[in-house]
Amino acid sequence: MDLGKVGVWSMELRFGDKAEAARGAAEVEELGYGAIWVPGGIGGDITGDLDHLLKATSRVVIATGIINIWKHEPAEIADWFNALPENHRNRVMLGLGISHGPLIGENWNRPVAKMAAWLDEFAAAGMPLEQTCLAALGPKMLELAGQRTAGAHPYLVGPSHSAEARRIMGPGKLVAPEQGVVLEANPARAKELARGALTHYARLPNYCNSWKRQGYTDADIETQSDALLNGIFACGDEAAIAARVAEHHAAGADHVCVQTITGGGLAESLAALRRLAPVLL
Repeated sequence: MDLGKVGVWSMELRFGDKAEAARGAAEVEELGYGAIWVPGGIGGDITGDLDHLLKATSRVVIATGIINIWKHEPAEIADWFNALPENHRNRVMLGLGISHGPLIGENWNRPVAKMAAWLDEFAAAGMPLEQTCLAALGPKMLELAGQRTAGAHPYLVGPSHSAEARRIMGPGKLVAPEQGVVLEANPARAKELARGALTHYARLPNYCNSWKRQGYTDADIETQSDALLNGIFACGDEAAIAARVAEHHAAGADHVCVQTITGGGLAESLAALRRLAPVLL
């Protein structure tokens, strides 16, 4: 599956007004981005939302970042996938994730074993695992991603993580990190937007542990330091954002999905993607 070198990660294209989302997805495709990734961590009608985006587009890959495996049964997703018309089925990439203990509760444990068992059921239900990838942050989940799926789709990581993912999974496996971008010339405003986007995630141990493996300290995380914000988000003008995406590619990423952090809605996000298209694509 050809995801292209750069895609788009967007909450607005899943959770916004459906007609606006359809027009927005068609524009993202026309701009030349290779894939549209939408979140699925809270569950809901993820397959219905994917259907909507597939019907609104004709070429771009539609991907999940991610399907929460605690909220969906393997057979449910596999049956949906296998019922798709071929021209839709061929451009679906399903990112899968284990979510977070504080969000799932006491049942959350042994994440790698849970994901491996879920993949077993998914494959048995007829899902081709080469059209799946894992939201892998730590080494053991990255190993599983490389062994069982197309590769990894990590969230809130810098280029050093792309290098580590490539080292662990080896050649020929998908490394497709999400990269938050703040297209904002005012450094103070850019920092404000980045901090607002990070606050929720800084409460979740999976991300905190990932950031510490990337070299950040407890103090960086507690204070959301400039070092953490600048490492996780690409802030500044078009050239600065293009340089960060290039760092991921140089570190071993095949595909980088940019998430525009604007503080606004779909219109603001699309405006940023228009500005970025000439330097990213």
